[in-house]
Amino acid sequence: MKLKDIIEEYISGDWGNEDFSPETPCAVYCVRGADIVPISNDQFNDIPLRYVSKRTKDNKTLRAGDLVIEKSGGSPVQSTGRITYISQELIDSKQSVVCSNFCTSIRIKDSWNSKFIYYYWQYIYNSGVFFNFEGKTSGLKNLQFDNAIASIDIPEYTLEQQTEIADILSKLESKMTVNREINRNLEAMARQLYDYWFVQFDFPDENGKPYKSSGGKMAWDEKLKRDIPEDWKSNKISEIAKTYSGGTPTSSNKDYYESKDVPWINSGELNESFITATDNYISEFGLNNSSAKIYPANSILVALYGATAGKVSFLSFEASSNQAVCGVIPNHANLTEYLYIALSSLCKYYISLSTGSARDNISQATVKDTLLLFPNNKILGEFHILASKIFDKIINCQLEILNLTKQRDELLPLMMSSQVSVMPSELNCDLSHD
Repeated sequence: MKLKDIIEEYISGDWGNEDFSPETPCAVYCVRGADIVPISNDQFNDIPLRYVSKRTKDNKTLRAGDLVIEKSGGSPVQSTGRITYISQELIDSKQSVVCSNFCTSIRIKDSWNSKFIYYYWQYIYNSGVFFNFEGKTSGLKNLQFDNAIASIDIPEYTLEQQTEIADILSKLESKMTVNREINRNLEAMARQLYDYWFVQFDFPDENGKPYKSSGGKMAWDEKLKRDIPEDWKSNKISEIAKTYSGGTPTSSNKDYYESKDVPWINSGELNESFITATDNYISEFGLNNSSAKIYPANSILVALYGATAGKVSFLSFEASSNQAVCGVIPNHANLTEYLYIALSSLCKYYISLSTGSARDNISQATVKDTLLLFPNNKILGEFHILASKIFDKIINCQLEILNLTKQRDELLPLMMSSQVSVMPSELNCDLSHD
């Protein structure tokens, strides 16, 4: 049996228009290739709102259980064919969802469990099979979708087997979801503290009382054109941090990539607020023969262009990046958390300064020239002590997610190849009693 045999319906994509018009009056959320990983990680906030025709909405709106597959994109080390599962949670959050025309959607036959097919497709993808079904036009890799699904085998699992496998893998992913929610709450706590101290200026004064609310002295800052605490100042990022942009070794030489010496972040990974690992690497030779730089751990990364333009991530380990990323390296450790939150709060501002007509485009100079409020060292140090503890918890939680992901990905091929079977539910496996 081939993958095409388990598909009930194909649903093509439609990018629609940015604005309402009589021809495109229907508001929908459009899943792009850049949204595939965030959706799989239960992050729905950045799916763009588009406007489509009534015909598109009637015929192409997705429902829970549908699968969205990336047809165009990829990189030298990442094939096209990534997949995400359209959950009920996503439908409840966004109501009307379609996929872009760089993706395609499939609806699975009733005799198959769509969550199982999602995992099976991941199993195939992780094996690198889709590299064999790619063409390239105008510098963009395209998945030969029809050839792929007509060629790739799938064993005839019973519906019971499918459901049991999907349930086990879903339990691992449920724990990851809990961890992600913990991380979102922790980051919200750090941002709330930042807002209280550096936006409202109610950091604790020498008596432990809220500074501004308790009558703390304010002074006019000519650069910022606003009142700030009297012993604070303003600085450009270039005055308090170093900035570097990344680079890409030539794609024609596989030696630049196959030796996994140096972690290499691409701009798409900046969908994650905290980056604690990457699947992308370049060789030491590739690093030395490109404009890529090494960013130390606890650097801050800003996406300069592409779908993630303006996004900001905290890098917890030493790595390099492609040229679509700018690394910001604070001059002092106690600046790290403050600078990360300050920069990430400027995402929409950066996009408003975009100089690209076809795509959002931010220059490294824009990042370097960004003017920020600069607290006194005492308050900055106190914030660093509190926020660094929150950041450490977020990173540890993220590392646990990575470990659970590794367990899932190791279990996936074993279950798909029947090397590991599901224990029958009627057997009593409780070892808690003698």
